[in-house]
Amino acid sequence: MSSIRLFILGSLAQRGPMHGHALLQLAEEEHIDQWTDFAASAVYGAMKRLASEGLIVPERVEKHGNYPERQVFRISDDGARALDELRRDGLTEIVIKPDPLDLALARLDPNGLDELPEVVGDRLARLRSTLAANEAQLASITQFLTVAELWSMRHQLSRWRGEIAWHEQLLDALPDIIADEKSREDPRHE
Repeated sequence: MSSIRLFILGSLAQRGPMHGHALLQLAEEEHIDQWTDFAASAVYGAMKRLASEGLIVPERVEKHGNYPERQVFRISDDGARALDELRRDGLTEIVIKPDPLDLALARLDPNGLDELPEVVGDRLARLRSTLAANEAQLASITQFLTVAELWSMRHQLSRWRGEIAWHEQLLDALPDIIADEKSREDPRHE
C-alpha cells in the first residue's frame, strides 16, 4: 500500500487537476507528514512515476506571472481504478511496522545494562514530548479538518499513547530484565 500514491491520486480525484506545487501546498496544509508515512518532498518523484505508468496524465501547462511553467495533471481512468484499489487496501490492510527497539532489547549489550533504565527513560520522555506536541498541533488545526481527517489524526495519537503505555511497562520491568541478563553472564549459569 503506497500512501503517497493514494494521496496524489485521491487529491486529483477529489479536487481536480493540479500541478506538483499545488499538491505540495495541500500536503503542507493538511500536515500530511504528521499522520502519514511519507514526506511531502516525495511528491514530485511519485508524480513522475504515476505519469510514466499512465495513472495521471497531463491536462495543461500553467504560467502565472514570473513563476515557472507548471504541468497540471489529472487522474486517468487507469488511475481511478488504481485509486479504488489503494483505498480498499488502505482500509483493509493492517500495518504495524517492527520497531528496532525490539531487536536491540533482545540483543542487549552486557556492558550497558546499568545504563538501560536511563536510555529507556529518555526514550519515554521523547515519546511523551512528541505526543504533547501532536496533541497541541491537532488542537490548533481541528477546525480545519474534516471529520475523517480528525479521526485519522486521533488514530495516530492513540498509537503514540499505546507506545507510551508499553514503554512505561518496560521501564517497570527493567529490573527483572537486567537481572536476567546479568544471570546469563554468570559462568556458573552455563
